[in-house]
Amino acid sequence: MLLRSTFIRCALAAAACCAMAPAGAADVYPSKEIRFVVPWNAGGSNDIAARALANILGEQGVRVIVENVPGATGGIGMAKVAAAEPDGYTIGMGTSSTLAIIAQKLSPLRNEQFTPIARVTTDPLMLLVPAGSPNGTLEGFVGHVKKNPGKVSIGTPGSNNLNHIFAVMTGRAATADIIVVPYTGGSKVVADLAGRQIEGAVLKPSESKAQIDGGLVKPIGVFANERLKVMPDVPTFKEKGFDVFPHGPLVQMAYIVAPANLPPAVRDKLTALFRGAIQSAKFKAVAEGGGALVDDVTGAALGREIADVEKSLAVVAKQVFVPEKK
Repeated sequence: MLLRSTFIRCALAAAACCAMAPAGAADVYPSKEIRFVVPWNAGGSNDIAARALANILGEQGVRVIVENVPGATGGIGMAKVAAAEPDGYTIGMGTSSTLAIIAQKLSPLRNEQFTPIARVTTDPLMLLVPAGSPNGTLEGFVGHVKKNPGKVSIGTPGSNNLNHIFAVMTGRAATADIIVVPYTGGSKVVADLAGRQIEGAVLKPSESKAQIDGGLVKPIGVFANERLKVMPDVPTFKEKGFDVFPHGPLVQMAYIVAPANLPPAVRDKLTALFRGAIQSAKFKAVAEGGGALVDDVTGAALGREIADVEKSLAVVAKQVFVPEKK
């Protein structure tokens, strides 16, 4: 009986070891596809960037599935990321737009719910009008707003974000109110702009360049201190005498995050994978061709920048999203 009991114990131990060995081997990260949540509609700049990165990593044998979860200025999709298992197989595309609603406490999300991985791009924003608009210059559009207070519509991807801030600042340049029309993504904004459903739009070059090149919409002003290399003929608000940064500088950026409490080994591997893809010549060509800038910010350094941008947006939002004193 004793011999039989010893044999059974040994057999069970051996079986357990055999079961554990393949599992340990399978845990080498990444051993399955990575879900990349883009909290905006398909076809927008963040979606384009995510799919470009997915293609680059796919060529290296890493499968990345892009999932569009639009709504609430990025809040719905990013909530899914925050609630996901912190195993490196769910990541999300954070943006300054979602940071803005976090800064204003318009969302239950907090940056502490995420692990910063890598910045993807920083993007200038532009004011655009339909092609053939009678207000086809920056001065002309501002004059049109001034003559029609509270009647001119400007579309933005999301609300209470950087696009919304610049739409409001366009109205203030004309000392008049405008109608801000929020959408769930840039692709829908540019479609309605081309169809003349709205009179203006605040968008990134990357999400409107195809329609600009196709002669459907026209950029008339850049919300920056310098002209864009990809669109050198488009003036800045500053050079035309319009101050759209009265409360300090603002930056529109996109970056990758994972859920909080990501194991350090997985975090480091995930960061290395996406940093390599972001810094590749292929991705830089896609990003810079659309007017975006690519730099090298990851991990803790990215976390500090996210915190700084959130603080700036909190200050600016209090100045912009308040009723004007009559």
